[in-house]
Amino acid sequence: MRVVLLLLFILAAKVQAGDPHSFSNFALVSHPQLTLDLTADFDKKQLSGFVELQLDWHHPDVRELILDSRDLSIEKVMGQSAEGRWLKLSHSFGDKSPNHGQALRIEFPAQFPKVRIYYHTSPQASGLQWLTKEQTSEKQQPFMYSQSQSIHARSWIPLQDTPAVRLNYQARIHTPKELLAVMGADNSANTDKDGDYFFRMPQAIPAYLIALAIGDLEFKAMSARTGVYAEKVWLDKAVAEFSDTEQMMQVASAMYGEYPWGRYDLLILPASFPFGGMENPRLSFITPTVIAGDKSLVSLIAHELAHSWSGNLVTNGSWHELWLNEGFTNYVENRIMEQVYGPERALLERQLSVQDLENDLDQLDAKDTLLVTDYTGRDPDDAFSQVPYVKGMLFLQFLEQRFGRAVFDPFLKNYFQTFAFQSMDTEKFLRYMRKTLLNDPDIVSMGEVLEWLYQPGLASTFVAPQSDAFKQVDQQLALWQKSGKLTDLQTNSWSIHHWLHFIGQLAATVDTAQLQQLDQGFGLSQSQNAEVATAWFKVALAKNYTQAQPALEKFLVKVGRRKFVVPLYQQLSQSPQTLSWAKTVYQKARAGYHPLTQSAVDKVLKLN
Repeated sequence: MRVVLLLLFILAAKVQAGDPHSFSNFALVSHPQLTLDLTADFDKKQLSGFVELQLDWHHPDVRELILDSRDLSIEKVMGQSAEGRWLKLSHSFGDKSPNHGQALRIEFPAQFPKVRIYYHTSPQASGLQWLTKEQTSEKQQPFMYSQSQSIHARSWIPLQDTPAVRLNYQARIHTPKELLAVMGADNSANTDKDGDYFFRMPQAIPAYLIALAIGDLEFKAMSARTGVYAEKVWLDKAVAEFSDTEQMMQVASAMYGEYPWGRYDLLILPASFPFGGMENPRLSFITPTVIAGDKSLVSLIAHELAHSWSGNLVTNGSWHELWLNEGFTNYVENRIMEQVYGPERALLERQLSVQDLENDLDQLDAKDTLLVTDYTGRDPDDAFSQVPYVKGMLFLQFLEQRFGRAVFDPFLKNYFQTFAFQSMDTEKFLRYMRKTLLNDPDIVSMGEVLEWLYQPGLASTFVAPQSDAFKQVDQQLALWQKSGKLTDLQTNSWSIHHWLHFIGQLAATVDTAQLQQLDQGFGLSQSQNAEVATAWFKVALAKNYTQAQPALEKFLVKVGRRKFVVPLYQQLSQSPQTLSWAKTVYQKARAGYHPLTQSAVDKVLKLN
């Protein structure tokens, strides 16, 4: 067994050097500094202006810079010579790739220190969403925001779009005067809406963390170093919901080292945002679907904050190894939740996460259930299943349980400090583990570690989390099914986690009449909690509970978060009748979805 695992490790270590999702020649020339000057045109749905790259040449014979791009129109390219003269340079595009865009090749007569590219984006840029005022919450002004992960920065900036390259940047953004621009950077220079905004990101970050949003935004502080940007309708609600952010920062800093980014602010985006959150440094982008009114979904804030150490500070060097970002982050998130909200809530959230992972494991190809997976030739967005998130977290919890927190916590803190502002791969992490942690094979053997990383599914050493609270929910469910009396369900003390577990058990155990009884008793089809609503709609679809369809249609039109809508469309596509209905609903909803969500649903409904 150990020999097989070792061979798997050696094969995995030979995954293509560099980054197969980038055309760029970053090993030969890189850009440690970037300057943007862009104007937002909401009528054209276009950013236009220039990007200036400071170049660092790594080989004396190189005279070509290769950048990543997608659907960009290049107007001209200028290079600054060593003498300070700006000269026009020739450029060309490579062949289009459906997953990766095009290479932008720039020829130099000598190794110039700077290059400036004048360009504009396409209205279809995969990393930008332009919303009309009718598609916003306030319905007064339009809105635009970026989503650069995983390789969508190239759709609005020509650059080396790979997490293997880090850069710092500054930017000037021109907007209509009534709108405010914010970036994942230092926003302190922009206190008034005047249409001319300046930003600086002094720390080096990968390209996927460059972030921009423009809208009718207001700001309200939560503490001296945290606050919320949002449309007015969301501002006070978000401040109340996320008021524990400062406490989260304090407990995370105590465990893993001082918060390294200065401020930590939140931007509440329109409901079309395709993800729960995006960990852009200094300014996490957050979906309004986690504003539940009872702090039941604030683990998402803990997750995006945790990325300040795992992902933003120490970054996966390629999308093959997303677990190095997300597995570590899920682990840190759960530790934050335990410190702020108690061990029981953290346990419930771990158990629900394992249920989500097991659902994904049932559906994914075996090769996609490894922590280190080769996505060469594929869209790296395919990597974002529960495997890197939850299986990665469980691997770290396995190590914690074996070594104890007295050993594992200092190991993890030193890991973040040792590799701060660097890109990481699994092989490097293993070398570090061998040197600093794996000194006793009787505690953890290398074979056990390699099984977690390079074998499909869950490792043989996995121990499932078990909550007595969920056992009690199961007992009440069985009692109600036997008696048919809703009074046997004692739900007054249930949290969101109890409800999610309860609903998750229904598909295998109830009939349509029982679903109708639950819906009439608890109003589940009308739930304002997006997590509960989605779980309920999945059961309703599985049991053909058609009374939920009007509420489901409203939900699909209103919400664009991929975690919710893509699985629902997948279920709807399973029969000709519901598929036809889904296409009708999608016609109403599609314009309000982000391009990433549109692309995913188009594939599910076979519209492309």
